[in-house]
Amino acid sequence: GFANRAAMAFGGVQPGDYRKMLIYNKDRIFAFVNALGDIGTEWGVAAAGCVNWGFPTLADTDIPEILPTGICTYEHVVANVPHDEMCQRSVEIRGLKTKISDIEIPCAFGPAYEGERVRGADLYAQTGGGKTQCTELCKMAEMNDIEDGKVDVIGKDVGDLKEGDTFPLGIYVQVAGREMQVDFEPILERQIHHLINYIQGIMHIGQRDIAWVRISKAGVEKGFTLKDIGVVIHAKFHQDFGNILDKVQVTLYTKKKDVDDLTKRARAEYKKRDERVEKMTDEDVEIYYSCTLCQSFAPNHVCTVSPERTGLCGAYNWMDCKASFEINPTGPNQPIEKGECVDPVLGQWKGVNEFVQKASRGAVDHYNFYSMVVDPMTTCGCCECIAAMLPSCNGVMTVGRDYAGETPCGMKFTTLAGVMGGGAQSPGFVGHSKYNITQGKFITGDGGLARMVWMPKMLKEELKERIDKRGKDIGVPDLYDKIADETVGVTEEEILPWLEKQGHPALKMDPLIG
Repeated sequence: GFANRAAMAFGGVQPGDYRKMLIYNKDRIFAFVNALGDIGTEWGVAAAGCVNWGFPTLADTDIPEILPTGICTYEHVVANVPHDEMCQRSVEIRGLKTKISDIEIPCAFGPAYEGERVRGADLYAQTGGGKTQCTELCKMAEMNDIEDGKVDVIGKDVGDLKEGDTFPLGIYVQVAGREMQVDFEPILERQIHHLINYIQGIMHIGQRDIAWVRISKAGVEKGFTLKDIGVVIHAKFHQDFGNILDKVQVTLYTKKKDVDDLTKRARAEYKKRDERVEKMTDEDVEIYYSCTLCQSFAPNHVCTVSPERTGLCGAYNWMDCKASFEINPTGPNQPIEKGECVDPVLGQWKGVNEFVQKASRGAVDHYNFYSMVVDPMTTCGCCECIAAMLPSCNGVMTVGRDYAGETPCGMKFTTLAGVMGGGAQSPGFVGHSKYNITQGKFITGDGGLARMVWMPKMLKEELKERIDKRGKDIGVPDLYDKIADETVGVTEEEILPWLEKQGHPALKMDPLIG
């Protein structure tokens, strides 16, 4: 009776219009039946009748099931549901989306705190940033394999640390949902960056396996714990992505072995994600995608992601941005019609320029995809690597966030990021992802990968297989052996004789400048 009256009173459904009655109740009245105990004929008939309004039945006894979807949103009749799962299963099967309005953590929380810095004098403890390992991974799970809202901290928490301590951290987020897809994993994973930054007194930089989290003394005084990170992720994922997920479980590891194990698994996942765009080229598509996720730290920075230029953070490629736009059409990843090609060598398009000028609020009116010398793309501090010109060697170098030593350009990574990481164009420098180094269009406007004369040994070894492959493609099969690292030297004067001895191709190329 109530279901019919609701449809007639609030939906304008006419008496007797059973089809519209079903559609209204199925879409608007999120009711379900919990049948407890033995179900006789009378109860069975009543439950079957409820199905005609789109209301499923869940029983704790062994009754005949009707699992295929059709009249109800998902299953119609589900049997043998344990009492401790009855509520959650009912919400899931009915398609009811939960909204979490209050996030119960001791610190203030909100977008107003995004961009807040935790300086040395205010620092209590930190993880990542080249001092320890900090890794983030989001994976899809089966509905029955995780528990919504469960947050575990395996190992030490903030209360077990002393002021000035560093610690490893692994953030493992598992999500399940009827509409969830594997393609959405990196989009959800990248949200961890700004969600942690929403917590007052906590600073987050980076992503994937190069994240950096700094915890302030003020945050600890208010009672901040690592569990609060999980509470925030659970709540905000439900708020922002409730249309695709139903359950969120978060595990935070602080034991070194656990973090190392998660990192090993995560890197394999990152590799799979990156390889999805392996065979795509920029010429294959007419649509690129923007990414303005980092504008809280770099207000003028606008990243444009194409098949052959992954996001400089390394977390998003073209396919990821496409999926992100599908699940959040008003989010940071917007489609850009590249339009008329202004310069095919340097990689500049009219449509991209127009978008960048608008998104940067007029600070940047154009940039080039394939050059670091002439009007390069803007850079933010979340980049995986920064490339710099080495004039004496007629080449370029690059350095990753996880290398803390000196470099031939005279600046460490942290100094480089501080100088050019605010969203400005810096000719002679550009931020990029690790994967981008061996993509087909990497600085092709300046000579391509053949210009690479120095990179840290750990980065070089990590990319060896891809450098070898790319070297063969460009006619320099032994390029890997010709690239110097810190074991050769950390100044241009030290590496130049070695490059000459190796016969590096950059030395015979046209001058980078002039």
